[in-house]
Formats: sequence, structure tokens, C-alpha cells
Amino acid sequence: MSTAATTAVPQGAGRPSTTARRLLALGRAEAVLLLRNRTALFTALLLPLLLVFGLKNALTEQAKGNPGLDVDSLLVNGAVGMVLAFVVYYNLTAAYVARRGELVLKRLRTGEARDAEILAGTAVPSVGLALLMCTVIGGVGAFALDLAAPVNPLLMAAGLVLAVGTLMALAALSSAFTRTVESAGITTMPVLLVTQFGSGLFFPLEIMPDRLADACRLLPTTPAFQLLRLGWFGTDGSAAPTGFAGTWATAAPHLLTGTAWFALAVWGAVRYFRWEPRR
Repeated sequence: MSTAATTAVPQGAGRPSTTARRLLALGRAEAVLLLRNRTALFTALLLPLLLVFGLKNALTEQAKGNPGLDVDSLLVNGAVGMVLAFVVYYNLTAAYVARRGELVLKRLRTGEARDAEILAGTAVPSVGLALLMCTVIGGVGAFALDLAAPVNPLLMAAGLVLAVGTLMALAALSSAFTRTVESAGITTMPVLLVTQFGSGLFFPLEIMPDRLADACRLLPTTPAFQLLRLGWFGTDGSAAPTGFAGTWATAAPHLLTGTAWFALAVWGAVRYFRWEPRR
């Protein structure tokens, strides 16, 4: 008598492990951890929105001494920049430090995922949440403030990619100098302050002295935010608004500077990122 043996096949067995699947799995696990962390959720959801109210008051006061200042466009651009800075940069720095301290990063390196996939997978929830919030801010701002349609969506996309990529790389770099999650608030402060006050968010570059404005245009996050503003409103504040074709000439310096900073931030992240806690 022969007996038929039945072997249980695990669900999903036989499916090839691809980069997309690994990123999705890592992102899903990180999203669960993010939802369970009330401090991280507050930083990601509420803190940027609270800062937007302060931004509106600051821009309104500045407009009193600068009648030509377009408060509405600056408010939307500044709100998007604020969300990217806190949700992507700060939140991701804390996430890298936390996973390193829990030895999660070290264990992941023993599996199939490559180093870049581990870092990108950890960033998926923060980047996804930031993009969602930016979309809501842009949509609500355009409707409530009756803003015009974007002049050059391609430049907006380029600015968004540069902003997210640079902030992700800076988060990985900052985590190398951050021992604990609690100290992330201190180690990330320089970049956050530079982003808020030097990249044209709280203080538009056009109201700064010329030499100071020129120096601020060379900061890491300024080119990306200027591209976002230029792509939507046709101006970065240095000249009168132009059409689709005219924006490219104005965008060239921002694209070059932003790409250089992105490459430098990636090099620093690769060079100094720590996969294990300090001994």
C-alpha cells in the first residue's frame, strides 16, 4: 500500500526576492514601528504644521516692510520645506539611530538585502508620509489661496527629488554622530536651523542683503527648495516670474549646486554611516 504524502508549501514560496519586494518588506516593518512611536508621529505630523503657523506670522510681518513679497507662494513653499526637513531628515535620523541600537541594521546585513536597500527601506515610511503631506499642503494651498497652476512641473519634480535625496543622505550622515535617539534633537539642530533660516523658508532670500543671500544659495537644501518655488511660481525671488522656457535658465545654478550637495552628502553617508553601536 502506498501513502500519498502532502507537503505544505509556504505562501509566497518560489517567488523571487527582488529589490522591490525587499524594499516593500522593510518599509512595511518600519511603518509599523513608526505608528507605534508617538513621539515620532508627533514630530512627523503635528510639529511641522505647528511651525507653519509661525511661518505665516513671520512672512506677514516681513511683508509689511516689503510690499512686493508674495506671502501666499512663500507660505506654501515654506510649509513643504518644513515638512521635508522634519519628516524626512529628523525622523529618519532618529530611525537609523534606533535600528542601529537595536542591532536591526546589523542583522539585516546578514540577509539578502543590500546596504542601500536597507537604508532606503528604512526611509520608505518617512518619505511616503512626507510626500503625502506635501501633496495635501499643495492641494489645500492652491485651493484656499487660489494659486496658479505650476509653471514647470519638471522643475518641481527635480526639486522634490533633490530635497528628499539630500535629506535622506544627511540623515544617514547625522546618525553616525548621534549616539542615542534622545540626542538626535541636538545633533540634527544645525541642519534644521540652516534649513529653516538659511534656505529661504522663514526669511525669503530676496529680503536678505545681497551677500548673505548669495551665501545662503550655496547651502545644502537651498537649491532644492528654490527649484520647487521656481517650478511652481516661475520665480525664485531673484527675478520677475517667467514662463516654462525661461525657468530653465534660472534653474541651472540651482540644479548644479543641488546635485553637488547631493553627491557630497551621499559620499559622507557611505563613508561615515555606522551599522553597529559604538563600543
